[in-house]
Amino acid sequence: MDLFEYQARDLFEKHGVPVLAGAVATTAEQAFAAASKMGGRVVVKAQVKVGGRGKAGGVKVAENAEEARDKAAAILGMDIKGHTVHQVMIAQAAPIESEYYLAILLDRSNRTFLVMASVAGGMDIEEVAKTAPEKLAKVPVSAVDGISLAKAKEIVAQAAFPADVADQVADVLVKLWETFSSEDATLVEVNPLVKTSDGKVVALDGKVSLDENAEFRQPDHEALVDHSATNPLEALAKEKGLNYVKLEGQVGIIGNGAGLVMSTLDVVAYAGEKFGGMRPANFLDIGGGASAQVMADGLSIILGDKDVKSVFVNVFGGITACDAVANGIVAALETLGATATKPIVVRLDGNNVEEGRAILNAANHPLVEQLDTMDGAASRAAELAAK
Repeated sequence: MDLFEYQARDLFEKHGVPVLAGAVATTAEQAFAAASKMGGRVVVKAQVKVGGRGKAGGVKVAENAEEARDKAAAILGMDIKGHTVHQVMIAQAAPIESEYYLAILLDRSNRTFLVMASVAGGMDIEEVAKTAPEKLAKVPVSAVDGISLAKAKEIVAQAAFPADVADQVADVLVKLWETFSSEDATLVEVNPLVKTSDGKVVALDGKVSLDENAEFRQPDHEALVDHSATNPLEALAKEKGLNYVKLEGQVGIIGNGAGLVMSTLDVVAYAGEKFGGMRPANFLDIGGGASAQVMADGLSIILGDKDVKSVFVNVFGGITACDAVANGIVAALETLGATATKPIVVRLDGNNVEEGRAILNAANHPLVEQLDTMDGAASRAAELAAK
């Protein structure tokens, strides 16, 4: 889960990372009130989870509260790379003398954590890495050892930070590690980390990504979720404990096991080329031990998607027996009644397959059609969606 900048700022403050005053506003009047409270110059920043806000006109300096109100009014509602601005951050302005860069991230390729540090902050770090790689230090960090003050000083020295800020930057790095580890983050980034005219080092802009797999031990993170941007079908699936991702196609997909579902997406996309470009409408994995109720819940969610024109249920019975899947399909259709109007192509194989097929044959539901092969079922589902 990616955080908005104001949420990252608040998280930094919680862990002792030096930040300036900031507040979030959803109206121009709220922006005026926040700027009035801070006094002096402020920066009005669009809160969207995408880069390039400044170039798009989503970051503006205001000399006073009146200007902050006017500039907030201009930014609110703006479209930045397909993201509508619903809120702005009012941040205290800083007299910047120098800009730096710090980040801690999960390095998946090397199965470790990585610190990136540079004295060339305030610009895209990819550009720094490309044009001035000598200015970017990349230092692996052990998950066991973490970042002690001694390790932080070693990193700061490797990145060649000026001596007058080295100790402050090292202290910030230790606190960023505390933020990273205690909040189960996969990324904490400060760009820029600045030295102000009075010699203080401050995190001026932050980016944080949290590991959603750690939600069970981070109950406070629920308050950080942007529910306005959450797809309602994904939210409903999450409530029911289903692994569901909304896609942009027309064929609803249900399978058991992530590998089988991914293969099903590919097969449907390939088959759909023959029928006007029909594509998968979702990823839905009901898991290896799914009950009839789980199957019913999944089917109900997919049939409730207005974009879905047909459904392909592709199950290889292992831990999940085919008769349980068949009972789930029948139960879901009984629950949905007349609201279920979309054709369902079912391919069952594996554990208790004959029992599962017999259950569906006995139900003889007009929407359900069974095929024996994965390719054949995918082609039929795409054909029905096209019709």
